[in-house]
Amino acid sequence: MTMTPLKSDFLEKMRQQFDNAPYPRTPLEQFPKNLRSLYIHSLVTAYYRRNQKVVTPAGKLILDAGCGTGYKSLELAIANPGAKVVGIDLSPASVDLAQKRLQYHNIENVEFHAIALEDLPSLGMQFDYINNDEVLYLLPDPIAGLKAMREALKPDGVLRTNFHSSLQRSIYYSAQKFFKQLGFMLGTEPEAEVKLVRETMRCVKNNAFMKVYGWNSNFETDDETVLANYLLEGDKGWTILELFEAIEAAELEFISMVNWREWDLLSLFDNLDEMPLSVMMSLSDQSIAEQLYLCELLNPRHRLLDVWCGLPEKTQEYEPISQWSDETWQSAIAHLHPQVVTTEFREALNHCVTGAKIFELSRVCQLSDLSLIIDSQGAGCLLPLLEMPRSINALVQWWQKLRPFNPVTQEPTSETEALERVKGLLLPLEENGYVMIERNA
Repeated sequence: MTMTPLKSDFLEKMRQQFDNAPYPRTPLEQFPKNLRSLYIHSLVTAYYRRNQKVVTPAGKLILDAGCGTGYKSLELAIANPGAKVVGIDLSPASVDLAQKRLQYHNIENVEFHAIALEDLPSLGMQFDYINNDEVLYLLPDPIAGLKAMREALKPDGVLRTNFHSSLQRSIYYSAQKFFKQLGFMLGTEPEAEVKLVRETMRCVKNNAFMKVYGWNSNFETDDETVLANYLLEGDKGWTILELFEAIEAAELEFISMVNWREWDLLSLFDNLDEMPLSVMMSLSDQSIAEQLYLCELLNPRHRLLDVWCGLPEKTQEYEPISQWSDETWQSAIAHLHPQVVTTEFREALNHCVTGAKIFELSRVCQLSDLSLIIDSQGAGCLLPLLEMPRSINALVQWWQKLRPFNPVTQEPTSETEALERVKGLLLPLEENGYVMIERNA
């Protein structure tokens, strides 16, 4: 473990805060089982979102920048078998717990360093993937942090980072200002301050705005929830447009929102056919950043503005799958995402096929809040992908075996009809992250 001198009073105060209250407080023995979180921490997901290419984690170098007590480092190791994970954090106490956590779970290909994010280039490492989760909104100079990570990112690497949403968290910023005004958030006695916050909020009238919208039963029992919302030193909020400005200032390029399915502006409207034409035209004229900002203004539900970005000269343009020709489709390769192929998924898929039942994807692998349901024939078409990736042409032939005749006309299922069925099955699965479709070079 290496350590560098802290550079400012602010960083020293922050270090003391997390030395006294290491984050997260997840027990060392707890093992990652949240499929959605493992999916996000898989570099396979980020690489595919960037270039529509499927990569193997083995041999890759991954950084957990701001690793805290190492729970996310453990998730990164589990989600990326064969990769090496490096963790850095400002707090030596947190780093010590991170090392113990990974040792407890027998993860050997990992190392930790107690250094500030700005000192990352001093390690002399270049990373394939950088996970920078819940860090930048605490830094006095987030752009410097982004630039440090950019310098340590391989040319084709991907950086995941996020900021707190100023719109979604406005009530907690008011709470932080309230308690800071009373002399809280000194970083030296967090347990005592948590107790005082609880005693104070119990005395606040139930119809007070902060009590109604910023306090619930979790705050009464979970110290970490109070610390991360009411007593978080340096916590700052951003808008989507400010996030894009920061990415540009660091000479990085936006790739995708991490939870991209939940940032579709048009999905927030019913009856698009009745939308005033001038409004629809104005919406379509907005840039990606502006569309995301409009989505944020209309529906500020996300605590984190969570993004993937990379070096601009290395992000490749690719044709959306929905615009592919049939010829391109037939030669493409379909993959099930490795995080999806669990024992539960295999058993549920086989059960639906043999029992001729519908397959509810969201019940066995919840990647988003959206619900996806496919029929037993569609589930049967996915069976070959459990063992290995397959060409779309191979799946078309498989479909023709599953449904050799049209049940109405009794005519043999043509290759053209089977291709349309396979495309109709795979497109929503690809859009929602369950399936990856790689263009055959």
